[in-house]
Amino acid sequence: MMLLVVTLTTFVIFFVLPKWAGQDPALLFVGKQTDAAAIEGIREKLGLADPVLVQFWHFVQALFVGREYSSGTDVTQCAAPCFGYSFRTEQEVWPQLTEALPVTLSLAAGACLLWVVGGVSAGVISALRRGSLWDRAAMTIALAGVSLPIYFTGLLSLAVFSFQLGWIEGEFVPFTDDPAQWFQSLLLPWITLAFLYAAMYARLTRASMLEILGEDYIRTARAKGLTERVVISKHAMRSTWTPVLTLLGLDLGALLGGAILTESTYNLPGLGRLAVDAIAQKDLPVILGVTLIAAMFICVANLLVDMLYAVIDPRVRLG
Repeated sequence: MMLLVVTLTTFVIFFVLPKWAGQDPALLFVGKQTDAAAIEGIREKLGLADPVLVQFWHFVQALFVGREYSSGTDVTQCAAPCFGYSFRTEQEVWPQLTEALPVTLSLAAGACLLWVVGGVSAGVISALRRGSLWDRAAMTIALAGVSLPIYFTGLLSLAVFSFQLGWIEGEFVPFTDDPAQWFQSLLLPWITLAFLYAAMYARLTRASMLEILGEDYIRTARAKGLTERVVISKHAMRSTWTPVLTLLGLDLGALLGGAILTESTYNLPGLGRLAVDAIAQKDLPVILGVTLIAAMFICVANLLVDMLYAVIDPRVRLG
C-alpha cells in the first residue's frame, strides 16, 4: 500500500504538475526543435492525452505485465517491469536501473559494514570509558564526521590518497570482471561514506548505552555475580541494538536508492549519479524509476528491521 501511494504521488509530481506549470511532457520527449505533428504523435503514442487516472493505471499495469506504445503503424513493446522510455536516449528505463543498481548495492553494502562495526564499537567503548581520553577523542572525531559533508571529505581523500600518494587509482570495474580492481575502486567511497554514518552511530550508541547501564535490570545482573562481559554482551547490547536498527533501516533503505553525493564525487555509475544526470536533463521517466526503486528499498529495509526487533527483543514477540 505504501509503494502504491508513493507511485501515485511521484507520478502526479512528474507527469501532472509539469502540465499545470505549462510544460508538456511530450515536448520534453521530442525536444523543442520539432513540429506540432510530431508532438501530437508522441502524445498519442505515450498516452499523455488520456485522463490522469488512466495514465496512472497504464503505468502501474506496465510494471507487472509490460506495455505496448502504439501510434497507428508504429508499435513499441516494453517488457515488464516497464518504467517507460527515457526522454533523452529513447531507451527503456528498467535496463538503465539494473545496470546502475549493482554499483549502488556494492557501495551501500561495504559502507554499511564499516559504519555499523566501527560506529557501534566506538560508541560502546566510549560509554564504558566515559570521560576518558578515548571517549573524548572518539566523540570529537564523531562530531567532525557529522559536520563535514561528503563532497568535502570525498574530494579531500581523492586529493591525498589518489592524486598525491597514488595509492588508489582506476575507474570502477564490476566485481565479475576484476574483484581486486572492484575492491580498490570502492575503498575510498566506502571509507568516506562510512565516516559520515559511523559518526552518527557512535554518538547514538554511546547515548543509548549510558542510559541502559543505569537501568535496574543491569544492576540486578551485576548483583547476581555475572561478569561484566556477560552483562554488556547479553543484556545491555540487546537494548542498545533497538535504536541502532531503527536508524539502520532508514539509512540503508535511502542509501540503496542512490548515494547521490558519493557517486557523483567518485564518478561511480550508480543510481545516484543516474538520478543527477536525469534531473539535469529533465528526463522524467528515469527520475520516476529511481524514485520508485528508492521507495521500495526503504519499505523493504524497514520491514526487515521490524522482523529483527523480534529476534533482538523477546518482548516484541510477546506483544
